[in-house]
Amino acid sequence: MREHAFAYALLAPALLLFLAFTVFPIGFGFYISLHNWRLGPREFLGLGNYLRALTPGSEFWPSLGATLTYSLLAVPFQISIALTLAYLLFQKIRGKSLFRVVMFLPWVTSTVATAAVWARLYSPDIGLINSVLRGLELRPLRWLLEDKGVFTLIANGLGVTLPDWLRGPSLAMVAVVIYTTWVFVGYNMTLFLAGLGNIPGEMYEAAKIDGANGWQLFRHITWPLLSPTTFFVVLITVIGTLKAFNHIWVMTQGDNGTQTASILIYRQFYEFQRAGYASALAFLLSAVILLVTILQNRAAAERVNY
Repeated sequence: MREHAFAYALLAPALLLFLAFTVFPIGFGFYISLHNWRLGPREFLGLGNYLRALTPGSEFWPSLGATLTYSLLAVPFQISIALTLAYLLFQKIRGKSLFRVVMFLPWVTSTVATAAVWARLYSPDIGLINSVLRGLELRPLRWLLEDKGVFTLIANGLGVTLPDWLRGPSLAMVAVVIYTTWVFVGYNMTLFLAGLGNIPGEMYEAAKIDGANGWQLFRHITWPLLSPTTFFVVLITVIGTLKAFNHIWVMTQGDNGTQTASILIYRQFYEFQRAGYASALAFLLSAVILLVTILQNRAAAERVNY
């Protein structure tokens, strides 16, 4: 009993902080989600806010669709580019330390600041990107102000009309994904570099003696042994994209097809003062993230080599 009491006494400070700043806010947030929570009288609604969000035609479904679209666009680009850069910078090349630092800098820089800079770059009138396009005698684009789908824009440029269901993500969404890739590629690259460093060099040497070329080394040694790192990077990247908020709000305020679930929650809470409904939306988004995480774990269970 004395040993148990001593152990719990050591755990008490961290446990109290966990209860005060994690468990209690979650519980109180769920309590708020059961009410019509405003500055005035509060009405108990039970699951009314959840039913309102899940009703066909509610604003939650388009925002969830925008969130999944953003994740499906951003994750493959981030992972593929980060893995390619990590594999290149893992080789014995001159100045690789400098390149690693340069690639990592966007991630340690303030997201709000860099998003504001990129929004300026995307400006249709004075943005650097459109200035370059004009210099190349190409048609400038509206970027963050464009709500038309990228496939529709391409088809219109070719004189073809596409049905609405083939419009694709808005150009504003694609512009945000480009920025996101620029920011997070360096962080994911660093994780891949750590994973590459854990692969025994003797395996490469043995394979080279047997006549393996570069592609065979990557396919049969690097990729299988990098699977735990790849799984972790994909997991945190998917979770990060599903709850992304800062840069999307700074760049577009959720307009032009970029109103993700996090943006909708923010607007319901601060613009419309619907704390109960916003809390219900937040719990629904958490449930979606949890479901996606569980599916990822099950899908990767037989594909990850530890």
